[in-house]
Amino acid sequence: MSNLWQQPYVNVFKHFNVPQWKKASKEGEVTPVMDKSVKATVFKITGHIPAGNYIQLPRTGSLGLTGRYFYLLFCPVPTKYFVVHVDVATQDSLVVRLSFSNLFKEFKSTATWLQFPFLCNPAKGSVAFYAAAAGVKENSGPAPGTTRWTVLCLDLNYILSTYLNRRYAYVKSMRLCANMLVKNVFTSDVLYDPGISMAEAKRMGGGRHVCPFPREFGFPVPKGDQWDDLYDLIRFPPEGEKKPFDSIQFAVDDSNRFYQEEDAEEKPCRITAQTKNISRCVSERVSMIHKLTTPKKPVNKQTVAQEIPELEMRDFTNNQSNVHIYPHADLDMNDTDNELHCKCKVMKEKVTLTAPVYLPSQQIKSHKTLEPDPIMKLKRIVGFGGATFRDALWSGDQSSVVYPCHAVVVVMRVSNGHQRFFIGHTDKVSCLSQNGSSTVLASGQTGLMSVVRLWKFQTGECLSMCKVHAHSLFSLSFAQNGNVLCGAGKDRHGKNMVVIWNTIHVLKKREVTVLAKAHTDVDISRMIIVPFDDQRMVSCGRDNIRFWRLKDGTLRSAPVNMGDHHSMDFTDLCFASAGHAVKAIETVILYVCSRSGHMFELDYQKVNVRHVRRLLPISTGTKNGDKNKGRSGSGLGITSLSMNETFCVTGSEDGFLRLWPLDFAHVYLEAEHEGAVTAVSLSSDGMKILAGTSAGNLGVLDVATRDYTTIMRSHTKRILSIALDPCRKHIATVSSDQTIRVWDAETLQQLYDFSAPQECPTTICYHPSQQVFVCGFESGAVRVFNVVSTCLLAEHTNHRGAVTGVAYSPDGEYLYSSCSLGFLVGYSASDVRYSVLRVLPSTVARGTRFAPDALAVSSCGRKLAFVGPSDFTVTVVDARHMSELMRVDLTNLNPGDPKESIDTAVKVTFTPENVGHLLVTTTNNRLVKLDLSGRMVAEVNNIHRTGCSSLVVSKDGKYLITAGDKVLKVWDYTMRLDINFQVFIGHSESASKVVYTPDSQNIISAGEAIYIWNNLAARSPTPPVVGRMLSHKEADDHFVPGIVQQPLDYSQLEYPRSTPPRPVLPTLPSSRVEDLSSIHNGDDTDMETVISEPDAPPPDASASAGFAVHGNRRGDNHGYTDSEHSDKDIPNHSGKLSRSHSVKDLGDTHLTMQFTELSINKVGQDAFTKHSPHQPKPRTQAGSRKQQKKTRNKSVKSSQLSKPSCQKHYIPRDRSYAIAQRRYTAPPNQAGLRLSSVIGYSGNGRDNMVWCPDTGLFVYSSGCIVVVEDLSTGKQTHLQGHAEEVSTLAVRNDHQMLASASGCFEDSSQCQVCVWDLSTHTCTKVLTHHKHQVVCMAYSRDDRFLITVGDYHNSEVVVWSTISYTVLTSAKTDEAVNCLKWDPFTVNEFASVGEEGTLLFWLLDETTSQATLSVHEAGVPDEVLKPEGNAVTSFTSLEYTGGSTLYVTATNGKVSAWDTRHNSCFLHWDADTCEIDCVGSGAGKFLTGSTAGHLRLWAVDSVELLRQPRQASQPPVTAGLTMEDEMTLDGGVVSAHFDENLEMGIVGTTCGTLWYINWQERTSIRLISGHSKPVTGISMAPAGLMATSCEDGSVRVWVLRNKEQALQFQVKDQVCNCVAFAPPSMLTLAAAALGDSGEDNDKAEDQVVPTLVAGYGDGTVRVFDVNTVEMQLKLHPHSVSVTAIAFSAEGRMILSGGSDGLIAVSSTASGITVRVIRDHKGAPITNFDVPTVQVDDMDPGVSSPTLWLACSADRRVSVWSSDWGCDLCDLVDWLTFPAPAFTPDGAPLKGKAQYSVLPTSLAKFSPEEPDIVVYTGYGMNKCLQFYSLSHRKVVRTASLTHWATCLDLAPDSPLVAVGIKERLLKLMDYYESSFQDYASYDDIVSLVRFTLDGTQLVTAAQGQVLVWDLTL
Repeated sequence: MSNLWQQPYVNVFKHFNVPQWKKASKEGEVTPVMDKSVKATVFKITGHIPAGNYIQLPRTGSLGLTGRYFYLLFCPVPTKYFVVHVDVATQDSLVVRLSFSNLFKEFKSTATWLQFPFLCNPAKGSVAFYAAAAGVKENSGPAPGTTRWTVLCLDLNYILSTYLNRRYAYVKSMRLCANMLVKNVFTSDVLYDPGISMAEAKRMGGGRHVCPFPREFGFPVPKGDQWDDLYDLIRFPPEGEKKPFDSIQFAVDDSNRFYQEEDAEEKPCRITAQTKNISRCVSERVSMIHKLTTPKKPVNKQTVAQEIPELEMRDFTNNQSNVHIYPHADLDMNDTDNELHCKCKVMKEKVTLTAPVYLPSQQIKSHKTLEPDPIMKLKRIVGFGGATFRDALWSGDQSSVVYPCHAVVVVMRVSNGHQRFFIGHTDKVSCLSQNGSSTVLASGQTGLMSVVRLWKFQTGECLSMCKVHAHSLFSLSFAQNGNVLCGAGKDRHGKNMVVIWNTIHVLKKREVTVLAKAHTDVDISRMIIVPFDDQRMVSCGRDNIRFWRLKDGTLRSAPVNMGDHHSMDFTDLCFASAGHAVKAIETVILYVCSRSGHMFELDYQKVNVRHVRRLLPISTGTKNGDKNKGRSGSGLGITSLSMNETFCVTGSEDGFLRLWPLDFAHVYLEAEHEGAVTAVSLSSDGMKILAGTSAGNLGVLDVATRDYTTIMRSHTKRILSIALDPCRKHIATVSSDQTIRVWDAETLQQLYDFSAPQECPTTICYHPSQQVFVCGFESGAVRVFNVVSTCLLAEHTNHRGAVTGVAYSPDGEYLYSSCSLGFLVGYSASDVRYSVLRVLPSTVARGTRFAPDALAVSSCGRKLAFVGPSDFTVTVVDARHMSELMRVDLTNLNPGDPKESIDTAVKVTFTPENVGHLLVTTTNNRLVKLDLSGRMVAEVNNIHRTGCSSLVVSKDGKYLITAGDKVLKVWDYTMRLDINFQVFIGHSESASKVVYTPDSQNIISAGEAIYIWNNLAARSPTPPVVGRMLSHKEADDHFVPGIVQQPLDYSQLEYPRSTPPRPVLPTLPSSRVEDLSSIHNGDDTDMETVISEPDAPPPDASASAGFAVHGNRRGDNHGYTDSEHSDKDIPNHSGKLSRSHSVKDLGDTHLTMQFTELSINKVGQDAFTKHSPHQPKPRTQAGSRKQQKKTRNKSVKSSQLSKPSCQKHYIPRDRSYAIAQRRYTAPPNQAGLRLSSVIGYSGNGRDNMVWCPDTGLFVYSSGCIVVVEDLSTGKQTHLQGHAEEVSTLAVRNDHQMLASASGCFEDSSQCQVCVWDLSTHTCTKVLTHHKHQVVCMAYSRDDRFLITVGDYHNSEVVVWSTISYTVLTSAKTDEAVNCLKWDPFTVNEFASVGEEGTLLFWLLDETTSQATLSVHEAGVPDEVLKPEGNAVTSFTSLEYTGGSTLYVTATNGKVSAWDTRHNSCFLHWDADTCEIDCVGSGAGKFLTGSTAGHLRLWAVDSVELLRQPRQASQPPVTAGLTMEDEMTLDGGVVSAHFDENLEMGIVGTTCGTLWYINWQERTSIRLISGHSKPVTGISMAPAGLMATSCEDGSVRVWVLRNKEQALQFQVKDQVCNCVAFAPPSMLTLAAAALGDSGEDNDKAEDQVVPTLVAGYGDGTVRVFDVNTVEMQLKLHPHSVSVTAIAFSAEGRMILSGGSDGLIAVSSTASGITVRVIRDHKGAPITNFDVPTVQVDDMDPGVSSPTLWLACSADRRVSVWSSDWGCDLCDLVDWLTFPAPAFTPDGAPLKGKAQYSVLPTSLAKFSPEEPDIVVYTGYGMNKCLQFYSLSHRKVVRTASLTHWATCLDLAPDSPLVAVGIKERLLKLMDYYESSFQDYASYDDIVSLVRFTLDGTQLVTAAQGQVLVWDLTL
């Protein structure tokens, strides 16, 4: 697809803008001149030296031109030489230079250069011309005195394949050197002939794909002249026979005359020997050189006939001789007559036969193999380790890591996870090493075939292989310069052996020789070559460290005197200056680590020990500053070591990776892992550390940011079984390491981990449609798990032996399991508890060898097969009732063979239903194919040598894959080829299971690791984009002038149709289509075709008479014609014949009626004439824009990459953080929170509200939650499954199913379309197809189809089947689509509107085997698209009404009415002054809703009258369109649903409000209220009241009981940052003001709401009285924004904090600021906390028992004791929490702006322990810190997984709520620090607050407010 822009040709000079010389360069004498002969400006290149005068293309980089033919339009300068160089790249990345020049005397060739002599053709009529024709003079040498313009055509593909046996890829560069005139250069895949016209090309039929020259490259030919008489055409290689073959010259080639009859067939004749005189001049000996240099034709090998074919005998008595056969030397084995023609002479019984012999081509057997070759390719591997976990290396550029995965060496790029592989080992790789430049990689394998392979790192090519060690090769080390390789292993006697290889010539000559070998009795665990001396080595092992030296071919060693430390188990060693230049050898230090924690520092020069240190673990409970004091006990157990000049990295058995200074005085940082750290490697810059563990994990630690990224996880033992999620790209595996893991097949990341420490899982199977899997265990238990909630759904223990197989039925209704003791159990999977249906003992064969696939279910779901009851039989039972249907005895299949009688079955599997076979593998390595009646169809012997461990058949039944012998074999299922299989290595063990992915694009095999293979057989080449149902030839034949034929993009169906196409009526009612000509809009209609299946045959004309063949609606066949009517008149609907069609006269009268400034325009025929792309006329700005849109290329447009200007198109909010990948979601029965209610409506969505007046269904979205609410009771049901904001909703017409769509975050995932069952409120299907966002959806009127539309990034219209929810067809539009709706009055038709005034009418055609989409773009009048200012007008919404009318709205406020019978506009009017986004219709009324909040109701009863043509005598129509009513809402209308009469409905606005509208009563009631901007503050009050503040300046009071907004205080043009209720103690004072008696006082106290205070961005503080709904007081204590606010404990004072750190204490009575606290100056105040507890037992120094605290962004907390009545406020404690000097991302902290990038600092008093202050903020670790005021220290911490954004503590329970940026809410236990995560948010969780009674928790994320019930 990336090369489509190069079709059909590339104008090189124009594309690279040669005259500007920006992308091209020139040197020497290069001047533009005007050439009279070609009448164009050309470039003249002259100069004495061609190499110094040239044009170079490109200046830098590569041309990247992929065209096969290279065309050069030039004229040689007379009597001069010229040279042309063309650099061409091959498909194997080799650059070859092709040069031709008249300087060259002969042809020369090297591996990278081809030189062709060029023979100039003299001008016709010149002396040189006649001399050359007479043979007096050849044309070699300088150009003749008169030259002609020449078109040179080089076939680059042919040249490379013929001369160098290479495959052409692209043209990289070119250089045109003096002396010549150059007009242009172009490349193309089309062969052009300048001498023919278009008519001649059509008459010749294009059999050879020859086209006439494009006009911009053609040379002018005067009238009456021929092109060949004026110019030359030279093709190389020529089609005829040329002399010499390897020179470029002009020649007349009769073969180019395509209309010339082919030569008569050459008759066999005897060739008479000729005598050649070789004494002629040298110039005529070129023919001899030609024979030697002409590329030879490939030799066709053929099978030798076993016997002479019998021939009819004829008696010849003239000759008597032996039998001889003389085949022709130039015999063509690929003769087009399919006959082998040879000349032979036969004698039999004294009868000689001389006659031609014809052998049928069928007798010559071709060598047939499985295609393509290879049929699959390794794509990804999930795994690390195998024989070793010690070797993990950085690549030379530090961008990739190299590590072993069993028998494969993997190179993975860290940034994106891409992998490439070194495949060739037959056993597990045990060691790795690479040279200093990373050009050569060495790998060794363990086992009896212990070999060392050397690889070229960049290409993965194996350079050499050497075998010296008998087994157990465990260490390899390359020298820095790559000249020497050292290996250590075991010999055949088990003794350690060290081998040194010379690898200096391995890259050039692939030679590896042994320099020395040595045997030793000492133990060696690691051996390395000294970095600066490749003749010396160092090794370490148990009880020894030795220095080695290679001298004179002998390897000797010397031990290091260890003194008292000789009894050590040394594990690793490293030089401090490894990889760096050594300044002095006396400074070289060697570090050696041991398993006891000792670190030895050795002097390399003196070979002695300098220092010995023992590294001890840090005991818990010590402070960071006392780490050395806290070390005690045994050593660290260091297993790996890596160093540079500054740091040392160690990995130890306790799972810690530690970074140390070289003096090991302290630890810089630690990272804890799941298992022992076995491999560490520092990057060259020392900023990243690669770590591998014994648990099979591989990770990278960023030293600067301290971020740890796990790049690979793996099982530590063999994988027993694998299962695929059919709906999601997830892989589930079970392993002998007693874990069940779920992986993402795209990213290879582990998503879930289910551990079973007491028992081992044996087999696994995914549910066909749900995110549920079943797993069998060794104990016999069968458990069903829900992946999303990570909870156990069901458990059964009917088995007593190990489970050998589990399987779901294809429909997911039943589940089956079997065990090693022969039990077969059936379950009802439709039941939530998976109830047992039947238990059959002694049914399945006993034993565990049948696991994990002991059961096989047929694809139809009706049959279940297994081996049993004995090993010799295979049984098939009914899958529903489990009653026996068939039993096959394998001993009776071949009763004559005694070997077969003892054969037993091992594996069984069903083929797809179209094949209908049952496959059985046996212990004798046979594959038996049985039909469904039990009869043996075929048998294949010796499929593997040691047995088949797994087998699977592709969905199309063409291929079979078997596993065994450590290989995979892909078989041709029919077994009819000469070689029926291909073998693939890579596994070090036999794969336990092989499966196809659901889309058949990949194959996954599992055993020791997970291998993902690309299935190349399923990746067919993309078919050409042509007209629907037409081939290229047919499309050309059916071209109709004046019609724009531009196909849109298409997509193939993922699954074949399961039902036949629905029948379509041959004709349509006459009321809909009067005749075909009424639909056709002249020659000005733009036709577009959407292709869904290009291989489908064209429909029969009779069967599709009622529908368009190409892109037109209903019966208009004028756009394209079928082959029978391509040149004939087209019959219209009334039976008439007409060649031209025109629009029916709609009248030309323009009506204008004034009503509230309403302008109505009736559109006539002239309006459409303006929009003809073939009749350009002067037009307005809008018309010009529309003209350009229709005539430009419609492949990919830049407008799709820019955001649409209209507000109707859904654009997600900007978000910075994705949802956390690591989270713990508790099972529903253990969750501490339950979502109670959702407050708010997503005003950012579009059409995200559904109301059905008949059923009362009311659904809307809030963030990522879909809310189903009962309007009568207010009860909410929450549909949760989206991770991002829900953009739109669609409900089925029967109101039983709902579809909701959400997008992706930063292209990290695909969009989700969830399909919900509204009766059970469960998600039945998740559809993933779109890449960015879904802007609209619609169900068809019969609910058989669902359409989803992607956003402007990829405007794709996708049609889904609602039966199987598979993609039927899809199409991409040129402009972004804003709205789409089905036509409720016709079948399978819908319309869409979009950007730049695009209106498309679509037809879903089911008349063929594959559904297809046809589309017609309507012409839009200029008056409708008249823009407002400079904005581009776009269509926003549409609505179908009765009478074949479609209303379309636009961004300019216009509404246009369209006749759907003609797809034409007949009326438009100005309905609003701004964009209209929502419309509705019913009962003769029309509704519009605009972005200004205007909701208008129109009467359109008489609009039909405006459609009728009016006679001149008739009066103008003055009625029929009136605005009946209007309402103005609080924001732009984004969704609306009304009843069928438009009397009442519900409307959603951008302000997050849902309104109930009643037009009869003229009322608007607020149903749902919400925030449209982020919520900034939450405060709680008694009686279930809550106050929220928002960035829009509003303060709202809510009643939590019914989720209703009670009141709202609005301050315009201000931001409200914080809000707080007065404390409950103020209620008594307020109640006293309302009541006199005590009884009245108590009653009033229950009804009084406390005072409310809010802080604003302008520094003001406002006090509101909620009871009287008025503002009591306005204060201005700050000059900057108020960031935090609170009341004092008794409510008399207001504490307000500003962004400058100042705290103001203001009186609520007088409004005077009584005190300003400056202690936090410089950092914003983040929060206050004022508890109501009395601290009588506090420190005696506390002046008042009333405490409060303030926290600022600089991680400082001040605790105060105050008594405002006595004017006391004393500082009790000052807390400062340390933090690193850089941000979490590693950037240095600078200025006050640092606080915006750091995590929030928060502090709260603990309700559980009044003495404790709970703090969280940026620090050394992510945690909660519990500070004791009495002890003056942090007494404990609680770890967090992410930085906190908000914090609150429950008042009466030990719970802590924490919100994080990664969209999670954490509920933590106060004492135990255990937590649960809740992911119901689409943005940062910014606020959490517990209610005063502690029964509920309120959270806020953006504008969404969620209320949770506490269940603990």
